[in-house]
Amino acid sequence: MRSLLYIIAVILVIGWVFGFFVNHAGGLIHILLVIAIIALLLGVIRRA
Repeated sequence: MRSLLYIIAVILVIGWVFGFFVNHAGGLIHILLVIAIIALLLGVIRRA
């Protein structure tokens, strides 16, 4: 389960970076970044 969260977080961060450079998705890109950060934080909290 932990590795799945990291995979999702990495995919979302890559999507955010790609969208940042393309600038077609607008605010959706920033929502993806927030979701990725939350997924990483949940992974770190559950590990501890």
